[in-house]
Amino acid sequence: MDVLGDVLALARVDASLMATFDARAPWAIELPARQGAAFHAIVAGTCWFTTDGAPPRQLAPGDLVLLPAGARHQLATDPDLPTRRFDENLKRSLIQPDGELVIDGPGARTRILCAGYSYEAGASHPVLGLLPPVLHVATAQPDNGPWLRSVLDLLAHETRSHTATGSGTAALRLLDLLLIHVVRVWLDTAGNSMDPSWLRGLRDPLTAKALAALHERPGHDWTLDSLAATVNVSRATLARRFTHHVGEPPLTYLTRWRLDLAARKLRDTTAPVAAIAHDVGYTSEYAFNRAFTRTHGQPPGRYRRHTATERM
Repeated sequence: MDVLGDVLALARVDASLMATFDARAPWAIELPARQGAAFHAIVAGTCWFTTDGAPPRQLAPGDLVLLPAGARHQLATDPDLPTRRFDENLKRSLIQPDGELVIDGPGARTRILCAGYSYEAGASHPVLGLLPPVLHVATAQPDNGPWLRSVLDLLAHETRSHTATGSGTAALRLLDLLLIHVVRVWLDTAGNSMDPSWLRGLRDPLTAKALAALHERPGHDWTLDSLAATVNVSRATLARRFTHHVGEPPLTYLTRWRLDLAARKLRDTTAPVAAIAHDVGYTSEYAFNRAFTRTHGQPPGRYRRHTATERM
């Protein structure tokens, strides 16, 4: 079971290609904070990347930068240059008939793919909310670089072929793939420095097996004994390892995951509440209603009506 993909799908992460930026030095722009995540991939040339409170870092071809919370940042050929704020007026002055943003100048050329990942407003995102403010991944690294660079090269190709059949859809799918790969690389390098969460749990083989089992069969009548038997360890070992990495016991995590799944079903389907309760593992609709209300602040029926009104 792909736990990371499962949570991303549940949390409705939608990719969008914001711009292809083609500029010749000298230039410097400031990108304001945005709702959702911001993403930049350096296709050609170099530039400097700066966020508040951090020293500038130089980006080279193949470098990827993800800002999970969409923090304000600057891109420039020289970090000491005065910046221009990237607002609608600047965008209109730079955009070309083919949709590219172009800055003319006498110096070296830099080409950047800029994208965003949006998600439903509200609580912290279950994936992006667990990541540090900036993820910088270099495709030049030997372990993960070659296949990550292949995805980036395909994305660059699709954005150049924007009139080809299906190019827009292909670019969005590649952005989805890049997000998963960037998170994977971060997991491989972050160690145990990250706070306990289900994401940290994916780094521990035993905890990852338990998470996969719970995600594969969320409606199963799990007990700590049956889950421990599934992953071939004692219940004490499972409880200790899972809680250490995830930050809560297995069955507590399962309850929260079931209710998240139920919330999606209430938003996206017209299935009766009783059927949804059964699908996510509740034999009693009354118990489901109580648990759902405790977690989401309102009963299932009212939650469904409220979310339907918000979408209108």
